[in-house]
Amino acid sequence: MGIYDEKPWLARYDHGQPHDIEAEFPDALSMFRATVERNPDGDVIRYFDGRITLRELDGLSDAFAAGLLESGFSAGDRVALYLQNVPQFVIALVGTWKAGGIAVSINPMNRGRELNLLLRDSGATVLVCLQGLYRDVAAAVVGDTDVATVITTSELEYQTRDDPRIFAGVERIDLPDTVDMAGLIDRFRGRRPPSLSFSPGDTAFLTYTSGTTGPPKGAMNTHRNVVFNSQAYRQWCSLGQDDVVLGVAPLFHITGLIAHVTTSLLLGAPLVLFYRFEPSVAIETIRDERPTFTVGSITVFIALMNAPNAERDALASLTKIWSGGAPIPPSTVKAFSAAFGQYIHNIYGLTETTSPSHGVPAGAEAPVDEASGALSVGVPIYNTVVRIVGDDGKDLPAGEIGEIVTTGPQVVSGYRNKPEETAAAIPGGALHTGDVGYMDDQGWFYIVDRKKDQINAGGYKVWPREVEDVLYEHEAVREAAVVGVPDQYRGETVKAFVSLRPGRTVTAEELIAFAKERMAAYKYPRQVEFLEEIPKTVTGKLLRRELRTREQA
Repeated sequence: MGIYDEKPWLARYDHGQPHDIEAEFPDALSMFRATVERNPDGDVIRYFDGRITLRELDGLSDAFAAGLLESGFSAGDRVALYLQNVPQFVIALVGTWKAGGIAVSINPMNRGRELNLLLRDSGATVLVCLQGLYRDVAAAVVGDTDVATVITTSELEYQTRDDPRIFAGVERIDLPDTVDMAGLIDRFRGRRPPSLSFSPGDTAFLTYTSGTTGPPKGAMNTHRNVVFNSQAYRQWCSLGQDDVVLGVAPLFHITGLIAHVTTSLLLGAPLVLFYRFEPSVAIETIRDERPTFTVGSITVFIALMNAPNAERDALASLTKIWSGGAPIPPSTVKAFSAAFGQYIHNIYGLTETTSPSHGVPAGAEAPVDEASGALSVGVPIYNTVVRIVGDDGKDLPAGEIGEIVTTGPQVVSGYRNKPEETAAAIPGGALHTGDVGYMDDQGWFYIVDRKKDQINAGGYKVWPREVEDVLYEHEAVREAAVVGVPDQYRGETVKAFVSLRPGRTVTAEELIAFAKERMAAYKYPRQVEFLEEIPKTVTGKLLRRELRTREQA
């Protein structure tokens, strides 16, 4: 789709031309095995001063899988991963596949209510989590779920540096009612689970995405989805075994899963992890490990620019940079390039497209829409057909604004146990993204709005109704409406408009603290404004659009 006459390099990425990459491996496990056979002694994970080779990862994941199977785990069972960016995430992911299971990625910032919801919806029978997360969150909720086995681990494993900027207050905890992951692996070390393989349509993992009219939905990312987009990253971003992947995106997120973990497993390239993002530590890690490639939210690159140790030479190795998950101001791309000499390529996708559906190709720079100042999210990647459709479902010509509808090998098969939602969002395999945009006459795509009320805070998606429900738990709150408002750092942040019950008082700071205790850190409102009445339609529906318009006035 698009006109390539004046942009000859775009013709190389025309989705109408078939590519062989989707047929290279039948499933993600065989992809990993091929990499182990090719380069068994190459590093696959670097975690501070710790190193894990492909051969070692193969053995560690074998032992993990054998331990699962010994406990009664069966093919198709789910393992929930409630972890930060630590090596155990990758070990458990590959081990789950070797046991015939499905991995369920869970945001480590989720609190008890959110964790309970995802565990129950996924039907996970095994939970792998950090010791502190079990003690502080999971212990109180797993009894209300199908979880039969809890495997705990420490972020201090697989390294000895114990940087206080990252691990302040962290200590190993004795949790007698759980299975220690290190002990499990030691007990089953040397055991190989029975060899198995998946069909391309089998689910590799469940990743949760919140809608705007209901609870989170578990997108079923298949092995075909995973293999295709891992290979798409390899070719689209010109990656090879000599590259080094910087893991700045959370591994539970679809970007971290594909752009970091499975792309590394495909390439046999080291994946550099550093627990969780801290700008000065990230810069030191880049200087020490010399990574070449990463994909992260634009807030990551803003933070790197503003870190006290941000020196041009420190980031010299990082020559292949992409950013997605949140709108990118063109001024930020220019400022980053001026500071470090590297161009940030835009990339776009959803949980339901298993990471990218569009991207700015390596060696190209995205155009900027003159009218809105928006930076293009790129062109469709390999074998991907993207349409702009009107409210009547018919295709719109270049330049006209409509909903983005995507079809390709990366689109998920559906949502777990939600056939009606699947039929509505992915009829006939065509994903109706809910994002509104247009394509110019050169084939570049732009996002201009969202049909959904979902808030995009630094790449994390926030469902307004969920925040409102928490605010309604406060005794002083009569009505609440939550919207996203512009934020210089996060792109968008959460703001709550609240009306109070007669005779009740509460401050904005108290309400923010109330929500903060009950929600993941990216969800709670950063701003609260009190109104006598929340604007509503005659039928009583909240007018969030009117509230957003007030903020822009």
